[in-house]
Amino acid sequence: MKIHGAAEVLRIYIGDSDRHGGKLLYEAIVDEARRRGMAGATVTRGTIGFGAHSLVHTAKILRLSEDLPVVIEIIDKPDRIAAFAPIVEEMVGEGTITRQEVTATFHCSMRVREVMSPSVVTVESGTPLADVLRLLLDKGIKSVPVVAGRAVLGMVTGGDLLRAGLGLRLSLQGELPGELRGEEIGKLEVAGKTAGDVMNAPVVTVNIHASVPEAATLMAGKKLKRLPVVDDAGALCGIISRVDILRTIATASAVADAPHPQLPAGLARTAGDVLIRDVPTISPDAPLQQALDKLVASPLRRVVVLDDDGRVVGIVLDRELIRRFSGREKTGVLRVLAGLLAPGSSDASAGRIEGVTVRDSMRTDVFMVSRDAPLSEVLQRMVRTGAKRLVVLDDAGRLAGMVDRDTVLRVIGGAG
Repeated sequence: MKIHGAAEVLRIYIGDSDRHGGKLLYEAIVDEARRRGMAGATVTRGTIGFGAHSLVHTAKILRLSEDLPVVIEIIDKPDRIAAFAPIVEEMVGEGTITRQEVTATFHCSMRVREVMSPSVVTVESGTPLADVLRLLLDKGIKSVPVVAGRAVLGMVTGGDLLRAGLGLRLSLQGELPGELRGEEIGKLEVAGKTAGDVMNAPVVTVNIHASVPEAATLMAGKKLKRLPVVDDAGALCGIISRVDILRTIATASAVADAPHPQLPAGLARTAGDVLIRDVPTISPDAPLQQALDKLVASPLRRVVVLDDDGRVVGIVLDRELIRRFSGREKTGVLRVLAGLLAPGSSDASAGRIEGVTVRDSMRTDVFMVSRDAPLSEVLQRMVRTGAKRLVVLDDAGRLAGMVDRDTVLRVIGGAG
């Protein structure tokens, strides 16, 4: 897919040993650009050069330990470069940053083979579920194909582990301290089941030659978040996730000046067209227990906090609650919280949390969009923030509803 139009090149001149936040600066900048869905970034290491301090840096054989010059080039639409440049300026301590207007042809990857993850973590059908859980947590993934050689037999997801006896879903497991995480693993060890016992089979796969919109349609129609990618012989060669698809569409829509025939027509719809209206809300001064009662009763797994004027001032997220209480010494409160958030829990069995208000526990940086924002903008914001759901505001700046990744994927896939 080719998109032509005006663009800008953002160039950053730094040293290859410069650091930011504990990692190499050029890696941090590229990671931030990718996270925000920028169209592209390239890092080039120079052989000789000098900067503001007039120190010559060279790659000659006897001076390989010197700090070599590095140039990072990031290209995108002018408005997106203008928004990203201040972020780079904050990251760069010493160096030079320039911007140049250009005319660009963006080649956007719209094939599964170009955006899939080729390195796939797999298990065999006889792998114990406790080992599957350890693997998922260690690799930071949410599901794993079950294979025999390169043939895909099925998939094990976090939902399968919950049905097999796991107490909390995977996204919460990663926030637990070691002791409680060990207890969760123990629940699966007691169950004694294997990957083959709980896997989804037959598995839905996508061909490596398929387009990204085709994968989106398949994923939306089957209500899946990941698809194993297979070659023409049916052998596993990669995996593509919902995030891979959304990021690809977000990048392409960001550089297009107008609707493109290869982009889903539904991206022109607005957040108001597809928002979820049944959103639980609460006051910041209410007891946290009331928010928890609403949270577990809602499929959104979050509660929006409103002030007396109906303005959004925060949000209660189950993952954020686990993270906050995991950092405190009172593990008893964390156990109660974990019990309340477990599937099928009840107040009688899990206990109650007393003496804590919503204000003490809510998150104040709420990711929001306006009701008239096109879904292309909604998608780009989801990719930038990593948010699964965005709060939607009406024309007066008050809560109108919420839009989530599932909805956007259904629109992209033509199922919504």
